[in-house]
Amino acid sequence: MLKKLSTSLVVATSLLVVQVPFSDYAVAAGVGAEEKKKRPTHLVGPNIGKKVQKAFELYAGNEEEGIESDLQGALAVLLEIDASKTFDKAYVSRFIAVMYATIGDNEENAIKYLKLAVEPDILSEVDHGEALKLLADLQMQIKDFKSALANYYAWMEFTGKSDGPTFVKIAQAHYEMKQLDKIIEPADKAIAAFGDKPNQNPYILKVTSYYERKKYKDAVKTLETVIQLFPENKQWWTQLPMFYLLIEDYKKGAYTLEMAYKKGFLDKESQIKTLASLYSQLEVPYKAALLLEKHIASGLVKRDDQNLSSLANAWHSAQHIDKAAKYYGELAKMTSEAKHYRKQGMLLKQDEQFTKAVSALNKALDLNIDDQGKIHMSIAECYYYLEDYKKAYTAIQKAIKDPSSRKYAQGWKTYIVDAAKRKNVSI
Repeated sequence: MLKKLSTSLVVATSLLVVQVPFSDYAVAAGVGAEEKKKRPTHLVGPNIGKKVQKAFELYAGNEEEGIESDLQGALAVLLEIDASKTFDKAYVSRFIAVMYATIGDNEENAIKYLKLAVEPDILSEVDHGEALKLLADLQMQIKDFKSALANYYAWMEFTGKSDGPTFVKIAQAHYEMKQLDKIIEPADKAIAAFGDKPNQNPYILKVTSYYERKKYKDAVKTLETVIQLFPENKQWWTQLPMFYLLIEDYKKGAYTLEMAYKKGFLDKESQIKTLASLYSQLEVPYKAALLLEKHIASGLVKRDDQNLSSLANAWHSAQHIDKAAKYYGELAKMTSEAKHYRKQGMLLKQDEQFTKAVSALNKALDLNIDDQGKIHMSIAECYYYLEDYKKAYTAIQKAIKDPSSRKYAQGWKTYIVDAAKRKNVSI
């Protein structure tokens, strides 16, 4: 029943759900208590009282005498009591319910006896109030959310009190019943009740409500508050950027994700790749390249064809031609795809590494690359700059045979022939 809020980018990453535990709360001060008439005082009858005392002794045990608590024994004694008076029945029923709840895995029986305890509305103020609240908590556990809501409100009305944990449970019940619009009010009341000791759970519920209703801007406002209240929780640092992406605020998304990275909160491949993608989108490819290179080397980001392609493209966009060529070469060896050899060769030619460029371009030809005329022409250019005019001439002749490169190749043929004549080279 306790689920976890999480975001996924890629849709912004996976579905958002809720985690709201029902224990370990810092109890907030009661508010709105009203003066009520004093309830009549009732006492259990003597015979019933003796049996209840025996049950209590079994329940409590005696540490000094080495007697351990015997919950099952206490419960057995209570179940044998045949009370006739209304108060006695209510009192014993509440004790039985507490025993079942303490033993655990007996929610249905505990609920049955709590209903018997609260129905006559005759217990002391403290016992009746506690019984109502326990009843609501147990109904939450068995997913009877409608009844739980009724009893939480009954507890608040009876006691004149309210607190953060109870409002969180009310908001949680609305979530479980898919009443998403009804989550916000009790969640806000919980936030107010917790006061200067903020609790994350009502914020989780609010974000969930807004997310599932596609109110992303409201979710962003909530998360911006949360990240200030709980700056050391990496969950918020990784979720807020994803919501910025949902509202297409890429600058804030990149800035916040970068802050998360600097804090050491990014430990998943998808997070690193998202930050790198944002760097590239915001035209800072150098940061994208450094980030990908570091984490591909560390193993956090897989060294596969997709990630190497992103890395090569980032270095290319950052005008680090030699590094881009290096990674396209690695990509080509990994995939044996002609297009990557061609890219490597073209970049090496641009970087004036003509011998290496020829090798890469020939491998592209060996793999039956399309537009072979253009590849032959690029090889001819490389040989021309290497002053190997004979090989340049052979390559340009092949380029001329391809209609798509013929016109441009004819011009290069003239340059090659003229250069060879000047150098007295026979072609």
